[in-house]
Formats: sequence, structure tokens, C-alpha cells
Amino acid sequence: MLATSLSVGRFNSPHLVSVNDCIVLNNQAVSIEVYEEAREQVVRANEEHGCGASSFEILTLTALFIFERARVDIAVIEVGMGGRLDATNIIPDECILVSALTAVDLDHQAFLGSTVAAIAAEKAAIARSGKPFVLGGQEHVEVETVVADVVNAAGGNLVYALPVFTRDWDPNVDGPTPPPFSLSASPFVPPPAVPVRFSMPCLDHPVLALLPLPGEHQLDNLGLAVSIVSAVLMNPAWEATRVRFTNHSIVQGIRNVKWPGRLSFHTLNNPALTILADGAHNPASARTLALYLSSLADSSRPLSLTYILALSHSPLKPPKETLTPLLSFEKPVQIRVALLRFTPPEGMPWVSSVPPAELQAVVQDLVPGVETWVDATDEQGSLQRALDWAVKTGSELVVLAGSLYLVADLYRIR
Repeated sequence: MLATSLSVGRFNSPHLVSVNDCIVLNNQAVSIEVYEEAREQVVRANEEHGCGASSFEILTLTALFIFERARVDIAVIEVGMGGRLDATNIIPDECILVSALTAVDLDHQAFLGSTVAAIAAEKAAIARSGKPFVLGGQEHVEVETVVADVVNAAGGNLVYALPVFTRDWDPNVDGPTPPPFSLSASPFVPPPAVPVRFSMPCLDHPVLALLPLPGEHQLDNLGLAVSIVSAVLMNPAWEATRVRFTNHSIVQGIRNVKWPGRLSFHTLNNPALTILADGAHNPASARTLALYLSSLADSSRPLSLTYILALSHSPLKPPKETLTPLLSFEKPVQIRVALLRFTPPEGMPWVSSVPPAELQAVVQDLVPGVETWVDATDEQGSLQRALDWAVKTGSELVVLAGSLYLVADLYRIR
């Protein structure tokens, strides 16, 4: 544990269940009262000065105002979209410790550009002069070159994310060996944590930890996270703080990590279901989800799963591109699909669902003869009826995906 804890604020978007849950102080979402009081002051200043701030700009300023009043030691800020023109990029250089970029793929092309390279250039524009910029693992080779050019032009210091490796389970380090994972276990037990190892320049020994987040892509995400921490701790100004980051504190931090809506398992008692919720909403994230589902399939017998899907309407992101990876498996998988609308997110009136009937046509074109369910009312809030239908299918696993807004609907009824 840290000898003296640092206070940490976190801002990520979009929110999940309620708008205030995207602003977090020391792992606790701020209360709706704190959020509304801060937002009221931001809105008043916006009106008095005629700034014409957008909804996301007001949300960003609300988060920063809350962090300033709380006098947090560190603020972790997720860029909303892109980077160069994003509201979060207003933070001055002297306040930035480190910037980082995860895997880049096609998304939001209407705003960021039609190619991966163009999108990478927009995202890398959060680089700051004299500050480290950590680049995570990339699938597209052109990203590295583009990011290097942008970071160098900004005077930043490009750093590549540290590698994280899997290792064998060690009872002396990790505790008793967990039983093999089984979807049919009763009561359901989520997959065991993954034993990992990595090295950090700020430590003189490798770190052995347990990563509870499933999916191979989480190794890259962990590598990026520990690289961000390492980049901060290697800053001479943080030398006195470095002693607080012990092997134990780092291992515990990794072991306790949670990220709702990203390959997260849940069980429902009424109806009785095992659900894997994932916010996969574009072709890249759909491929990641499909790869994980393939890892659950046993080549000796088909994996029986029911999808519950809803997608956001986006002209440059046709449903077929997102759905294709989810409906294509090399291993034997029996699929059924429920298609519905999600509840519109608070404060985001521009977000709407693709009509379920349109999704059904795409699914049946991709997998002729597949069993589908569409809510006859075509109304929002039909998730409970979809879950009731999923029970009747008798599937081993229900996979809820296509939008974080649909995941939010699940958390509202749990």
C-alpha cells in the first residue's frame, strides 16, 4: 500500500448509467449534488461570457472544476473524441504529466478522417512539448510513423509501451490454483485472473501480478498503464514520490482493477442468466470481442450463445461492418440474436439507435436461417423482454454488446 495515498480524479466519457458517474474522485463517482452544483457554475460562466460552449465542453469543464476544488494530486483525463480539437486539450502544458494513445482504428470518420493515419494524427495532437507521450501497441503499422511525426513536431518525447507477458500460475506467489474456467459451472464463477509479469524502469526487479480483466488485448492495455506510471515516476520532480510505489502497491492496484462494460461477466437471478457485457460498437472492438468468444469455444462441441445487440446510428459506420466479426467464427458456435433499441443517454440527444428491423435484416443476410428476436413494440427499454427471450433459448452465455448505452440499460435493471 502507499504510505500516503495520492488523491486521484478520473474523467471518462461517455458516462455509463448516470451523467455524474463519468467524474470520479478516489474511485467514487461524485454525487449528483456535487455534479449539478459544479455544472451550474460552469453554465453560468458560459452564459455570462457568451462562450457558446457545447454540451461536452461544459461537461469537461465541470469535471476539471470539481478536480480543482478537490485539489486532487493527479487527474486522469480521457479524451472525448480525436484529440487536436477535443475539449480536454484545453489543459495547459504545465499541468500535463504524460499523454498516452491506445490502439487506433477506424471510428468517428465523419469528424476525424477517413483513414487510420488521419485519425492517428488527430489523436496524437494531444502531445505536449517536453512531456512524455506513451504509444500503446498498434495493429496498423502506419500509426507509429504518423504519431512519431506529430509528437516530434510538438517537442514531446515519444515512449513505447512496455511489454507485458503471461506466465504460469505460481501458488507461492498467486495463491491456490483456481479450477478450470467453465461457463456451465453452478454457481457461475468468472474466469480467473491472468498471471502476468513485466518490468518497470522505476523498479529493480520484475513485477509478478494477477490481471483480472479478460482478453488478450488487456495485456496491451496493462502495458500502456504501467508505462504511464513509469513515465511519471521517472520524472525527477517525482523522485520523492517514487518510494510510495512499492511492488505490493502496484500488484494490488492491478489485482483490484475493474472496468464495467468491457468483457465483464454478470449473473442475473431473475431471469437466471450468465451475461458477458461489452461495449463493442465498431468493427475493431467487435473483432476483439469475437476473438475472446472464440477462446471460450471448445472445438469438441459448439458454444451456445445468444447475442443481445443494439447499435448507434452512424452513416459512416454501417451495421454490417460491426456485426460481421460477431457473427463469424472459425470454431463451432450456435448463435441466436435479439435486436432492440437502447435508452438514449442523458444529455446526448443526438445519439439514436439503429432500428431493430434494420439490424435484423443485416443479421439474417450474414447468417441465413439464424434465429432472431425483435421486440414487436420497437420501443426503448425493451431489454427486459430480450432477456426473457434469452432464457428460453437455453444458451450457455448471453452476450450483450453493440453499444455502451445498451450496457448501461443492463446495469439499470441489475
